[in-house]
Amino acid sequence: MKTSKQIGAQICYEYNIRYPVFGFAHSVNAVIAITNAGGLGVFGGTRSTPEEIEQAMCTIRAAVGDKPFGIDLVMPPGMPERDDREAIESELPQKHKKFVAQLYEKYQIPPASQAGMRSRFVRSTQVEDQQLEAIMASDVNLFACGIGAPPRAMDQAKAKGKKTCALVGSPHHVQRAKNVGVELIVAQGYDAGAHTGPIGTYSLVPQIVDAAGDLPVLAAGGVATGRHVAAALALGAVGVWLGTAWLVTKEHQDHLSPLEQKKLMEASGMDTVISRADSGKTLRQIRSAWSQEWEAESAPDPLKMPFQDILVGDLLGAIDEHGIEPLVHSPAGQGIGWFNELTTVAEVMSQLMKETKIALGKISV
Repeated sequence: MKTSKQIGAQICYEYNIRYPVFGFAHSVNAVIAITNAGGLGVFGGTRSTPEEIEQAMCTIRAAVGDKPFGIDLVMPPGMPERDDREAIESELPQKHKKFVAQLYEKYQIPPASQAGMRSRFVRSTQVEDQQLEAIMASDVNLFACGIGAPPRAMDQAKAKGKKTCALVGSPHHVQRAKNVGVELIVAQGYDAGAHTGPIGTYSLVPQIVDAAGDLPVLAAGGVATGRHVAAALALGAVGVWLGTAWLVTKEHQDHLSPLEQKKLMEASGMDTVISRADSGKTLRQIRSAWSQEWEAESAPDPLKMPFQDILVGDLLGAIDEHGIEPLVHSPAGQGIGWFNELTTVAEVMSQLMKETKIALGKISV
């Protein structure tokens, strides 16, 4: 049976981590706990202001010492140049604005007290450059791109001595990542929470491994047990990337409402759907009246990012602020069915590695 030191030895040595587990979370406390439990915590910074990113990086570093951690941004091509909400709002179709107004009325939703998480700034080149400036000024070790990997971002990260990573959902994305000098690839399958591609994780991983050549690959999407980790390693991945696993941990409670956590703990893999209604990009989430309303025949098609962000951002903020139960939802992957009780990051990591060693012992020859 393999020891913990032998599991994912290549990536553990390169990144100076105990376990080949990269843990994505929007919660600073969860990122800290993942890193201190032997993995590499990655902070989801896309919806954070530059000032919030700066604070998050300082807080994490103070709590993890010299252990490595990362940050992830979504940097899709085709975003507007300026952070100009008024300009975006002027282009929103009337039928979409009417549909949103009907949702406010149907569910009797009070206005939000402030701009929503998706609408307080426009996803734009201007904001991206400001976020990048904050990241490059920090001592974060890994810079990852969840969507897109623009050369200007990767070049800055490498010049600052930071490792670079790109999440991909299709084999044809690999060459683009290699062209910009990415050092680590995450093969994120259809099973994953948040932004997903059309190919199932355990069909995708070996294709990405083959296309990546010498570049190390992590498996993402539906990874919930040690058996999943062992399978990823057997398919050629050097480790795994997890997000859903941390959602119902005590450390993540600062980022989710009790209602969101309750829905997550009650959900199975069958209770997730892919919708473009939150941002305009595909987003696997817990099924709710929100996703159902946008699937209705009378609903307009979601707009492209960042127009959908601005269209629904304040509404989503109001839903969360006022706890509008039918519409409350959270991103989650199909692995959510394995996480049905409140636990801790350390307990999740320990169980995951224990199961991995057992699974590898069964398949070793």
